[in-house]
Formats: sequence, structure tokens, C-alpha cells
Amino acid sequence: MKKLKYISSFLALAMVLLIACDTDETQTVTNFDNLVMEDNFDINGAPDSNIWDYNIGTGSNGWGNNELQYYTDRSENVIVEDGVLKIIARQESYMGSGYTSARLLTSGKFEQTYGRFEARIQLPWGQGIWPAFWLLGEDAGGTQSWPQIGEIDIMENRGQEPTLINGTVHGPEYSGGESITKSYELENDRFDTGFHIFGVEWGENYINFYVDDVLYNQIKPTDVTGDWVFNHPFYIIINVAVGGGYVGSPNDATVFPQEMLVDYVRVYSAD
Repeated sequence: MKKLKYISSFLALAMVLLIACDTDETQTVTNFDNLVMEDNFDINGAPDSNIWDYNIGTGSNGWGNNELQYYTDRSENVIVEDGVLKIIARQESYMGSGYTSARLLTSGKFEQTYGRFEARIQLPWGQGIWPAFWLLGEDAGGTQSWPQIGEIDIMENRGQEPTLINGTVHGPEYSGGESITKSYELENDRFDTGFHIFGVEWGENYINFYVDDVLYNQIKPTDVTGDWVFNHPFYIIINVAVGGGYVGSPNDATVFPQEMLVDYVRVYSAD
């Protein structure tokens, strides 16, 4: 909160206060408070199969991003221990790839239209490491594909930038490099040295992005350059990619293994 200088004029002070209220982005986001899904990762072993499934393999063109990892469901890459979900990126030769990691998703198990989606996460770090917590639209029975189905990136991070994350939406005519995005930067801290809450509150005509108690961005239909495609069910994805166009490849300074630690995932609705 910026400090207001003393202004003797009451009218001038009122105007300054009004501007401060309009631009103050520090607030707790609580429009949705009915808890409908929660995973606290309190049972050691594999993640709860009633909630989570896996993408396996390298995907098409490295999941469309020239990523370098092979996603597995092995305990070496994904495991619940000591109350946290660990997604572990490793440098190893496996199934023709030089790296392994994991990508969890709730497709077919949990989807929701609108609500508050949040997770408390400690990020990995290093050149070429790409952790993400995001939502992907259901494909309407296979009749639509990305980006028409929509994508909401609650948090994605370039591992070489440990103080910075982005919140982003993708849709028709605003995907990939043309996506609508905004960054949030920690001051005097790093996302890989402690846990932070990343979330969105998503309604019919808005998506609010927040980190901890800071609401740092709102995207509305008037902000996108194509159709607003965020009025249907979306599911959750949590993953750590290695390499790809967004982050570049690891280098000699990148330390492996790298772990993304997830304390909890929670979803709320309005009723």
C-alpha cells in the first residue's frame, strides 16, 4: 500500500483516497466459499485415483511445446509423502527421452464451471524447468480442440525466474504467443523457498488471478481478442515440464532432480 502524503485540502485528500481504493490490489478473494473438492495429500503413496489421472509419454510435438520430458506415473516422478504431493523432474534416459516428470489431471473425474480453484505450492527452480497449475476446457465430446476449448493458466513459471509467475488465458485468436497474460513478482522472496497460494476466482464474465492475498489481475470478455470460451466445465492439470519454447532447455547449471511440492488443492463453488 503506497503511503499518502499529507494534503491539507479535504477535497484533494478525498480524491487521493478514492484513487487509492480503485487501484489497491491487496484483498482476499472470497466470492466462492462452498468447498466442493479438496485433496490435502494426507495419505502416503500414489495420489488419490478418485481425483487424479495421468498423462503418459511425450505427447505430440512435446505436448505442443517442444518439451523434452517423458511423463510417467512412476513413484520416482509422482508420490505423496509427509502430507505433500511431490512431482519430481529427473534427468535420466527413459523411453527415448533425456528427462522424466509427471502431469496429473482430473479429466473424467472432476470438472466444474466457475468457482474458486486454488493450490498451495512450493515451486522447483532452474533454467528449463516449467511448473504449472492450470485448467483446461472439456472438449465438448471431441467436437472442439485447443484453443477453442479454452485454457486458464492459474500459475506457470519459468524456473530461471524464481521470483516471477504468470496468470494467463488462451482461446481462439489469443493463444500461444498471443495469449492474454500478466505477471506477478515477489519482493524479497522466491517461489522455490516456501509455499504460496495460487488461485483464480472465475465467474460468467470475469477471471480473477491471485497469489496469496493479492488479487493481481482480472480478465473480462472485453479484454480478449476473440470469443470468450470460459462458460463450460474445465478440469485441473498440475505438471512440471522440462524444456519447451516457454522456458528453453536446461543448461549445465540446472540441478536435478527438481521437486514441485503441493500442500493442497481446493475448489469452491458459490452454492
